[in-house]
Amino acid sequence: MTVEHRVLPIALEKAHKLGFFEDHDGHDFQPDAEFEWSVETTEWWRAWTGDSAVESAPLRVFGVDGSGGKAAFWTRLPDAAIETQPIVFLGSEGETRVIARDLGDYLWLLANGVGPLESVDGIHRTAEPLPALVALAQQYTGIATRSLEAVMAAAGSELAALTALIESTTR
Repeated sequence: MTVEHRVLPIALEKAHKLGFFEDHDGHDFQPDAEFEWSVETTEWWRAWTGDSAVESAPLRVFGVDGSGGKAAFWTRLPDAAIETQPIVFLGSEGETRVIARDLGDYLWLLANGVGPLESVDGIHRTAEPLPALVALAQQYTGIATRSLEAVMAAAGSELAALTALIESTTR
């Protein structure tokens, strides 16, 4: 039996420990302390796509919403570092969205005061930058600032490829 590496990237773990999700009004997201076990993710992927023949899910899940939707790294390039992979949200009602082009942009999404589900459901408030998350994003990415609009535009450019994957897999 192979031991599965389930440790989150340090920057992701630090971002989730800053309490954004617990203190954020109307935000239903529970980050995990480690990646979801791949067998569980694959079982969910089979049910979500209706393809019982799929051998493994192209996802590393790190959080869920209250209805069972998943936030995950999409392992689009299997040999690339996880931090460079797009981050997606796949909802229980079929919602599909790339929410960040990589971990750095996910950190900037949070730093701009927007959570994973808001980038899917829409932002219904004035988003305010969060200083502790801005500092973490700056430390991790080495850039002074990245606007919410830039983060969302970069994520949107990945959506066609995610849609193609899902359409090729869904039965």
